[in-house]
Amino acid sequence: MLHASFTVLSKPIPRWIFLGAFTLAWTAGTVNAVGFLGIHHGLSHMSGPVTSLGNELASGQVSAALEILAVVGSFFAGCTLSSLIIGHGFLQLGRGYGIVLLVESAALLCACSLLARGAYGGECLAAFACGLQNAMVSSYSGAVIRTTHVTGIITDLGIALGQFLRRQKVDRRRAGLYLVLLAGFFTGSVCGSLVYYRLGYAALLMPSTVTALGGCLYFVANRLKALPGQGHHGGDPSAGP
Repeated sequence: MLHASFTVLSKPIPRWIFLGAFTLAWTAGTVNAVGFLGIHHGLSHMSGPVTSLGNELASGQVSAALEILAVVGSFFAGCTLSSLIIGHGFLQLGRGYGIVLLVESAALLCACSLLARGAYGGECLAAFACGLQNAMVSSYSGAVIRTTHVTGIITDLGIALGQFLRRQKVDRRRAGLYLVLLAGFFTGSVCGSLVYYRLGYAALLMPSTVTALGGCLYFVANRLKALPGQGHHGGDPSAGP
């Protein structure tokens, strides 16, 4: 799984980056919690489903394997559509993030309805929404950002701690960004679980509403060019993931 090495960021990270990172990670944590509690596997990352796919094939459960393959394919399709809408992976105001967020919101809303009726397509739509989001912001100033899983984040934080213990220079701003992502995903997991226990799949209405609001706010901010600290280039194209 991709993760970033700790080189020094070329400029301070604007506060809205931290807020957006926390919100998106919270959204993914919520969806993933609902997936684990409702259908017993994660939806915001594909490590579990791909492992389950191998297990089902090995045990000769072709029908179950095809269903899991559809979930993996839906996540992949979400990544592809996100790339088609946005273009270059580096964060930059003016791209189609608002459109992606609104599509994600609609996908989660439909997933909520389908899952509540026991329709398998709901799993695919939820995975599709997570794929959209994960591909939406792939990097910022050379820092790889993943909002739908935390394996790479925990890896990078471990690298940072090791460097600190060796008294090497650590990029504290980047470490702070990864801590925000980890906190957002964990908080979303708690919220998603608490609401699922009370309302079932209606818990997906929370991330659907949050992404819809985020998409609308992005359109307003893009119109006003009001995001502080954002110039023409939000990332260094030479420092890709």
